[in-house]
Amino acid sequence: MDRARAGTERADTSASGPATMLGWRVLEPTSIHAHPMTFGRIPRPTILPDELLVRVVACGVCRTDLHVSEGDLPIHKSGVVPGHEVVGLVEEVGASVSGFAFGDRVGVPWLHSTCGSCRFCVRGAENLCPKSTYTGWDVDGGYAEYISVAAAFALALPSGYSDVELAPLLCAGIIGFRALERTDLPEGGRLGIYGFGGSGHLAAQIAMARGCEVHVMTRSPSARTLALELGVASVQGSHDRPPVPLDASILFAPVGDLVPVALESLDRGGVLSIAGIHLSNIPPMNYQRHLFYERQVRSVTANTRVDALGFLDFAGHHHLDVRVQRYPLADADRALMDLADDRVTGAAVLVY
Repeated sequence: MDRARAGTERADTSASGPATMLGWRVLEPTSIHAHPMTFGRIPRPTILPDELLVRVVACGVCRTDLHVSEGDLPIHKSGVVPGHEVVGLVEEVGASVSGFAFGDRVGVPWLHSTCGSCRFCVRGAENLCPKSTYTGWDVDGGYAEYISVAAAFALALPSGYSDVELAPLLCAGIIGFRALERTDLPEGGRLGIYGFGGSGHLAAQIAMARGCEVHVMTRSPSARTLALELGVASVQGSHDRPPVPLDASILFAPVGDLVPVALESLDRGGVLSIAGIHLSNIPPMNYQRHLFYERQVRSVTANTRVDALGFLDFAGHHHLDVRVQRYPLADADRALMDLADDRVTGAAVLVY
């Protein structure tokens, strides 16, 4: 659905609640250590007839939020509120919405809207829609007390998880799931994971639940410890070769230097899936060493709602061990600094 509808008026929520809320905005993207975000009172969202107003209770801190804050991604909305791994409770329901009620627990993910009519949307590849928009980049996200979301893009959440555990599932989990699907990893195959943060530690568990063997390459000692606790077959440094040839790998670390390293560790016919929205430059590669024998490189661009539903259904039937570090909303900048400096084990989550 194209959300840029001319002439559609938003409902005024100020009559049923305060006109402002606490939240963060990215004013001038720069190094997170130079404090590109400010915290204070900002306008509370209003909703269209097809939207929900959601009171945020937890929001995951994703590396994409860091890229938005530091300017690795171009500015799509000046002064945007970051955050797209949002768990909250429905506060208000738009006049044309059905299937949601006050107090429902919902998830607000990265994908905010698509046009619904282009050739990509029609063929089921809405993540490639040229008019797609994204939470916390094109529209205000979850680093605030309230968020608005189109009901068609809000997600029902599986039971058996706390709010804090659910938050990383809404991007780290969904993107890890799509990245794994992009590898075409055979049943019982060997998977390499480069970078073991929010997405990596969830994708590893999905692969192992499918009977696959997982090998982790990461520079973080605490991440290596976590990987072993979760039962992976081996752990080593980010540039080290795994003990066996791999059928597939996923690169979660936004480090282009690791692309040839990962390709060289693949067996014949192996696939490298690159999961990040941003990657530093890839160095020159040697065709024989890195690409011959039908090795492939595949990028991952956002996700579809089908991906989200598939992953959340999986999470509902296979309980995932979601490792989180909690931060109060007022410490979102510290959470991003810790993420940038590799001080987060698992996923960082803001709590409200």
